[in-house]
Amino acid sequence: MSTTHNEVIEASAWVKRFASTIPKEGLVLDLACGSGRNSIYLANLGYQVLAVDRDTASLDLLEAPLIQTEALDLEGEVWPLENRQFAAIVVTNYLYRPYLDLLPGMLIQGGILIYETFALGNAEFGKPANPNFLLNPGELLALSAHYGLQVLAYEDIYVDHPKPAMIQRICAVKGKLKGRIPLQFVG
Repeated sequence: MSTTHNEVIEASAWVKRFASTIPKEGLVLDLACGSGRNSIYLANLGYQVLAVDRDTASLDLLEAPLIQTEALDLEGEVWPLENRQFAAIVVTNYLYRPYLDLLPGMLIQGGILIYETFALGNAEFGKPANPNFLLNPGELLALSAHYGLQVLAYEDIYVDHPKPAMIQRICAVKGKLKGRIPLQFVG
């Protein structure tokens, strides 16, 4: 099913919740953007967005003034985003571990990582069921700690909307965040 701007699936509630923490200056990377639901939402808030995915059909639907698109193989032997810096990196419903450790280094100081994907235990509810595509308990926390990111919020929980699933999600900042947001842990 193709998605047009008029039929856009709603942006992730996690992305919506933390979009205001993203610095206004700089480019936001929507990694493995799929239909572009988060790219469109962030562009509507005034952010410059780079939407990347290997599906060129989805990218063709994302023509908007604040959205740039690039068709990239995010799982090839060479990381196509090497030496690029972003004010924020948004990832939803995607996990490819060989390049996961590169994400924190791609953030500018004050940059935000908003990551949300399926977690171990999701096989009980359907796909993805392969452990290679499911986060281990605390995996996003460990990533953040290893690279010195300040965790603003973290959850490792069961959700029933839009479908039953085990989800792990984090919002973390590289360096210090302007203003203060209370630290929130669930799960």
